[in-house]
Amino acid sequence: MKKLQKTLLSRKSSQDSNSSKKESRSNSNSSNAAPPAPPPNTTKPLPTPGGSGSSNHLNPSNHIVPSQSPSQSPSSSHRSSSPVTTGTTTPDRRSAADTGSPTPPIVVVSSETPSEAPNRVGHFNGTAERHSGVDHSNAIPPRATTLNRLRAGPKDTIPIVGKPPRKQRSSRFVVTEKVEIERLPPFMETPPNERPQLFLKKLHQCRVLFDFNDASAELKGKQIKAQTLHEMLEYITTQRGVITENIYPEVVNMFATNLFRSIPPPVNPIGDAFDPEEDEPVLELAWPHLQIVYEFFLRFVESPDFNTNMAKRFIDQPFVLNLLELFDSEDPRERDFLKTTLHRIYGKFLNLRAFIRRSINNVFFRFIYETERHNGIAELLEILGSIINGFALPLKEEHKTFLTRVLIPLHKVKSLSLYHPQLAYCVVQFLEKDPSLAEEVMLGLLKYWPKVNSPKEVMFLNEVEEVLDVTDPVEFQKIQVPLFQQLARCINSQHFQVAERALLYWNNEYVVNLMSDNLAVILPIVFPALYTNSKSHWNRTIHGMVYNALKLFMEINPDLFDEAMQQYKQRKIEEQQHAVQRYEAWQRMREKAIQNAPGGKLPAGYVEIPHAPPPPPSNIDDADILSLSMELNAASIDDVTGDLDEHGIERVPMADPGLDRPLPEIGGDHSPTGSGLHSRRKSVLPVDPSVLRDLQAHRSLDDGPGMHSNHEGS
Repeated sequence: MKKLQKTLLSRKSSQDSNSSKKESRSNSNSSNAAPPAPPPNTTKPLPTPGGSGSSNHLNPSNHIVPSQSPSQSPSSSHRSSSPVTTGTTTPDRRSAADTGSPTPPIVVVSSETPSEAPNRVGHFNGTAERHSGVDHSNAIPPRATTLNRLRAGPKDTIPIVGKPPRKQRSSRFVVTEKVEIERLPPFMETPPNERPQLFLKKLHQCRVLFDFNDASAELKGKQIKAQTLHEMLEYITTQRGVITENIYPEVVNMFATNLFRSIPPPVNPIGDAFDPEEDEPVLELAWPHLQIVYEFFLRFVESPDFNTNMAKRFIDQPFVLNLLELFDSEDPRERDFLKTTLHRIYGKFLNLRAFIRRSINNVFFRFIYETERHNGIAELLEILGSIINGFALPLKEEHKTFLTRVLIPLHKVKSLSLYHPQLAYCVVQFLEKDPSLAEEVMLGLLKYWPKVNSPKEVMFLNEVEEVLDVTDPVEFQKIQVPLFQQLARCINSQHFQVAERALLYWNNEYVVNLMSDNLAVILPIVFPALYTNSKSHWNRTIHGMVYNALKLFMEINPDLFDEAMQQYKQRKIEEQQHAVQRYEAWQRMREKAIQNAPGGKLPAGYVEIPHAPPPPPSNIDDADILSLSMELNAASIDDVTGDLDEHGIERVPMADPGLDRPLPEIGGDHSPTGSGLHSRRKSVLPVDPSVLRDLQAHRSLDDGPGMHSNHEGS
């Protein structure tokens, strides 16, 4: 009580005169030597946001206002401290005001945990406001610094999880709120007059979506929906006359609700593209329901009762655009169903054909010139392959433009291996329709020919051979010079697979016939490459294939072959003479520069790099050419095969020496041909047995009729 009376007297004297105010301040400073009063209980849980919104945030404006009357001070201090110190009484607050002097508060940055920061801020605000009740003229409000704002601000609660990507996940469905669906009676147990209404109820019931991220959640509802979808699938397959006018909007709405969703970003957005030979795809967790929905819609469209005129109002252009968005799904099973679904729509709805082709072109343009990433390019090209097969003759300019501006530029994308077979099929289909397009196609391929990507170069060589198989002899003469110039560069390639694939052209009977008809033009182009690699190439398999090509040319026209050898000899002599002339010209220029320099000396700091003079021009050793001719005359085409050398030993490609080291066993052979010296996985992702099992269980719809049906007049 004495201490309380002393506090009241000091407050009264501070209001009378400035001298008593200074004396009271000295007394309060002397009292600070004693241990301070215990702070408010900060171990209590934080108040709710609604109750602490005015106390947990620093508000500098509350401390800049001029001094308040004494009657306002207790209420303001009570509001500021009540959220944190709810258990203290009024005398305790006065005692705390006495122990805490009106000196400016000090902000101490401590190493406490972040969870204690809001309590400290609340206590600090309350203390500051209590001090402001004593004397606002000397109390300094706390600064609204960045540190104080950070203490009072919301805390980051985003968890950091370093888990590897899952091999199965669910797309971003807008999951409906929990709705308890009840099992409806089967169709066979319902009177025929009530079945149409039951069909509508089942369609409406199947619009409920479930979250498949939690496999154990809502099992009963998932089972009821799957059974209902199976019942409807069987109902429209076995019954006739069940597709009435009021069914169309419900079916389309159910299909759109279940399937049209945002496709999540790829698992590996910035790394290497998905490699089907090395990586397993990411499967859709909701596939048990999606598969039945796809099958139901396909049976619905293929039903004899399906009326295209009634369905036009609901299967329209926005529907097609949403369907095309799903082609970017990472699940190959869904893309397979989408391919069949879009093809059925293209065949049924004549009014949508041009729009579907334009929309697919837009997908290709975005893929070529913007993203270079899309999972459904192969499926879209497969659809276009069947569409091109049904084009009417003569081809429209629109279709020719599609070939030159869409299909040919698709060759320049770095992920060509994912869709090259389908792309080559589309190009060949165009040439079978109109052989006059061969020149444009071949020049386009040569334009985008890869320079350093050897596997991609092998794919180009495969496609060029397919193009040559359908090229007329007249069109071949227009492209033979640039084509065989590129083939000569491929034969000179140090990558043995590129050289080997180019030399395999000499095993194609039709291509050999085209060569023999134009041998006078082709032989001078390819002979230098063949002669150089007959002995100098590092791979012995290439030696045998080069001998076969030279032997074939010599048997077709021996005189022309000898002439080509002499031309090659003369060209080598001219190259050496040109090198000597160039060296002598540089020497004359150097001597003239020295003569024109001041003092006849080269400038200071000039460092001359001496170059050895080229050898003088000499005749090419005729013994080498004669030896080659004798070997070709003595050998048969079948004597030197690509598998055995001259000693009868199997030829093994000489790759890098690291391949000789034994590699660990990996479960199964992942090479595309099933053969090879080693089996090595480039991917570091683990093998998921469930993914492989689900993919093997998937039944493709390509086996069914109608996928390759013609669309005359498209």
